[in-house]
Amino acid sequence: MSDTDADRRRSGFKHRTPVDEARERLREATTRRVGTTELPLTRADERVLAESVSAKRNVPHYRRAAMDGYAVQAADTFGASERSPELLRVADRDAEPAPGEAFRVHTGSEVPDSCNAVVMIEDVDEVRDELEVYDAVAEGENVAPIGEDVERGQELYEPGHRLRPSDLGLLKSLAVDEVEVYEAPTVGVIPTGEELVQHDPDPGEIIETNGLTVSRLVSRWGGRVEYRNVVTDDPESLRAAIQRDLTKDIIVTTGGSSVGERDLIPEVVDELGEVLVHGVGLKPGHPVALGVVEETPVIMLPGYPVACIVNAVQFLRPTMHWVQGRSPPSHPTQQARLTRKIASEPGTRTFARVRTEQDGEELVAEPTRAKGSGVLSSVALADGWVVVPEAREGIPEGETVPVEHWEWSA
Repeated sequence: MSDTDADRRRSGFKHRTPVDEARERLREATTRRVGTTELPLTRADERVLAESVSAKRNVPHYRRAAMDGYAVQAADTFGASERSPELLRVADRDAEPAPGEAFRVHTGSEVPDSCNAVVMIEDVDEVRDELEVYDAVAEGENVAPIGEDVERGQELYEPGHRLRPSDLGLLKSLAVDEVEVYEAPTVGVIPTGEELVQHDPDPGEIIETNGLTVSRLVSRWGGRVEYRNVVTDDPESLRAAIQRDLTKDIIVTTGGSSVGERDLIPEVVDELGEVLVHGVGLKPGHPVALGVVEETPVIMLPGYPVACIVNAVQFLRPTMHWVQGRSPPSHPTQQARLTRKIASEPGTRTFARVRTEQDGEELVAEPTRAKGSGVLSSVALADGWVVVPEAREGIPEGETVPVEHWEWSA
């Protein structure tokens, strides 16, 4: 045990590293990069691009009708009105329309070269081989030009972009069949604690939830997870569990990260590698520890469920992006008015759970009554959280604040 660990055992955390500094230390230590692989579009949803993608063709690659109707030369319709329709001949389908002729088209049909506009079907009447046009059209009206959607050579996506269903549709329209993506990060999730059981707890026992929650977050964030069995609070067992998962891109432990007699995991990680941070200035969850063993980031999450979730979002989520060589995207937020004040400690970044609801035209946020980091329902039943910066001593009732919807994002 290091002198610093011994001091913490005696007196707790005298120094807490600021959140941004802790995250930066972890980012700098995250040197491993996952590999890349080619995937067909049908398997590429939510995967992260490893190379840029540019259009190798125009979309559309021909002039197409934007409406059902008749392709015409715009000049032939000038002066047309309800009272005085213009008369055009309906061209034969096998011939190029001549001046004064119209050609029947459907939405998406190719517009003949000799036509430069489309009259909508509701603005005409076809009587035998003649067409009565009741509304004039301008040149280019209702015609999608070549490359209107995407032009050949256009840069579409940069490396690090996470593919969505709409992206896959666009790529398919460009005749792209496969994309180069980063392999999904592999994450070993190791719940620790001799008091943990999977079901039917006796007095003094606790049902294991942190490992399940974190492993599902890993999957939602695009990783491949190995959710391990509970490891007891024993140095040898913890050491073996860490060493077993050094083949993963990231190791996550839950529980045992504080300064009690059974909080052994930071000590074990420091023996195998290096603890970068132990104790962070955030609430709930300051006993988090961050380390690295053989170039593998090790994120040691606190055992209290809310603290575990807060720290997983703050440290595990960005690390999963860093190993893919990209920056984590921001969480979506909504502006809402606080219905009650939020208290916080200066120098500590506070994550206050809130529920939101519409009050007329205004969105309001009500802080949850539960404040403890062990009250899991306070997160599960919340809609997001309000982040109180270190420089503020709380936020008063009535202030409009951004509500961070951390479960909406990857």
